[in-house]
Amino acid sequence: MNTWQELSALVEERLKAVSSGERRVFAAGVAERLMSWHEALPEDEQAPFTLSLRPLLNSVWEGVLGDSTAFSAVNRGVAEYMLSEYCHNDGQNGPNDADESAAAAVLYAAHAHLFGCQDFAIWTSARAVEAIDQHLQYLAEMEEVELPVDTDEALASELQRQLRDLDLIANFSQQLRHSGTGLPVDTSVRLHLELRAPLSSRK
Repeated sequence: MNTWQELSALVEERLKAVSSGERRVFAAGVAERLMSWHEALPEDEQAPFTLSLRPLLNSVWEGVLGDSTAFSAVNRGVAEYMLSEYCHNDGQNGPNDADESAAAAVLYAAHAHLFGCQDFAIWTSARAVEAIDQHLQYLAEMEEVELPVDTDEALASELQRQLRDLDLIANFSQQLRHSGTGLPVDTSVRLHLELRAPLSSRK
């Protein structure tokens, strides 16, 4: 069985090899799972900044699945973040809202959509792994709570999920290769059904 570090390297290798269209969809799927998990938290544990990025993530989905008009909405959403107080170089002296895992993943996915470069997709993958690690560390710090799974096993499971996502996305490589310039409406609708739903599932 591969270690989670080996699986992480394999995910990175796969992301470097696939088309920018496939990377864009992969990043959107990972960001969606993190956002859905955050939205399911008790209300007092939800971060307003993270929740405010839901429209941006929805626009990313539209764009990566073939709606070329979504580019301007994604561009505008990223620009609003870049001009906000949440994008700063003040270290711990500035607001850390954008460093929450789901928020960071959405922003990475938006950048992946705009620019198509591999780093943003790789960083989205890493944020999902980091989110699991942080959650398990939090549980470990709580008294009288026994961790349900081994940390290494949980991290490996997330990366195996990401590899399965890449396998699924590869089935649509031909369509996604041209998704950045727009796809026919019927193709886009089909991709929403056959890609967005399974990639968004947290199971």
